[in-house]
Amino acid sequence: MIVTFTANPSLDRTVALPGPLERGEVQRAVSVSQESGGKGVNVSRALVASGLESIAVLPGADSDPVLAGLRDIGVPFVSLPIDEPLRTNVALTEPGGVTTKINEPGPLLDAGQQESLIKLLLESSRGARWVVLAGSLPPGFPADFYATVSGRIRAAGDGRAPHIAVDSSGPPLAAAMSGDGSGKPDLLKPNAEELAELAAAAGFATATADELEADPGAAAAAAAAVVRSGVGAVLATLGSKGAVLVTADGAWLATHPPVAAVSTVGAGDSALAGYLLAHSQGAAPADCLRQAVAHGAAAASLPGSTVPAVHQTTPDAVTITALRKD
Repeated sequence: MIVTFTANPSLDRTVALPGPLERGEVQRAVSVSQESGGKGVNVSRALVASGLESIAVLPGADSDPVLAGLRDIGVPFVSLPIDEPLRTNVALTEPGGVTTKINEPGPLLDAGQQESLIKLLLESSRGARWVVLAGSLPPGFPADFYATVSGRIRAAGDGRAPHIAVDSSGPPLAAAMSGDGSGKPDLLKPNAEELAELAAAAGFATATADELEADPGAAAAAAAAVVRSGVGAVLATLGSKGAVLVTADGAWLATHPPVAAVSTVGAGDSALAGYLLAHSQGAAPADCLRQAVAHGAAAASLPGSTVPAVHQTTPDAVTITALRKD
């Protein structure tokens, strides 16, 4: 069982344009689609699509379109009822996969609702193999929320706590890395921009996000600095350049042949789902990375925020290269 936690879920609307986005002009959409989303929700969707047991924990009224969408596609969830509607995010996709996203802030949850969400997650996580803490935080949440939740999950587990993965950005991601030992995750999944920020916070003089994407060796060195801070592993997605996985025992680069990109929305979430899928099947770290990149590539070739099932991925096409960590 893999439990995902999405504090700020969304209804993801994708508008496909016939050509490049033209600011200030009227453009007609080729198609419009919408799906229940948010990073953790997307991970659960991808895992369930591949036949793995997963449950999504999130806030939302029973009648909210996000929860209705999960019911429609058969993704199990538990929710904390709230009065405000969940947010709607809009993605504008151009031919070739260039994507512009407009994300709403989400509903305001008070301290009592935040505590109720944590308790709901703790109850749902008993016996889980992984807990995924993913996405942005709604207004009013403290930046160290994920670090606090990680510590409470481990305390409640009494030595049998699940593995914890964090996929976020900005202060919540940095706080997850810099918390005390009980709050540090077993896996962080940054993109290149987030990896650059994390490495700098870990005291590693690193390159820019563009340079990390272009140089997997530099990306591995940056990720290794994060691992030395006490994080179990770093899975850094580098867009079309593939992904790097760094653990205390090694570092690897995975690349996939170019795909015809349709939409990059949710590709990173699918990559995390692919990693967790392989890990749950007992795969070695390099093979977990292989499935992560296969999932991410498959997601980029699908429209909107569609997530792939494992049979739509091509792990045999992925090339794995061992890297130095420093």
